[in-house]
Amino acid sequence: MAHALMGYDGACREIHGHSYRFFVTVEGAPSVEEGDPKLGMAVDFGDLKRAVCEAVVEPYDHSFMIRRTPESEEIIEVLQRHFTKIHVVDWQPTCENLLHHFASLIAPKLPAGVRLASLRLHETATSYAELSL
Repeated sequence: MAHALMGYDGACREIHGHSYRFFVTVEGAPSVEEGDPKLGMAVDFGDLKRAVCEAVVEPYDHSFMIRRTPESEEIIEVLQRHFTKIHVVDWQPTCENLLHHFASLIAPKLPAGVRLASLRLHETATSYAELSL
């Protein structure tokens, strides 16, 4: 995903992209019901992966995110005429804010009895933000 930090006073004010690494931790009690195909699991990893892919990976992979400001209106208009995966948000698309946004998208897709515990988003190998819920 690419983004630009409108109004930022460093290099990240320019359009740039990341190959993000995203870590999702959930909490829940493992099933103890005999005959349950999910016996011993709090959540089936396939179900968790599907929820994360639907909520975050598919919509945001190969996309561009920008904050709506008076200064960004013209570029947003041009980008939306030429590209389909443009995400215009009312907040600065920092790693920290992305985590809060992604949490709001993933949580409703989790099975009953399973909750988000934490999220970690790496922009680079050594730069990341983490959100404990």
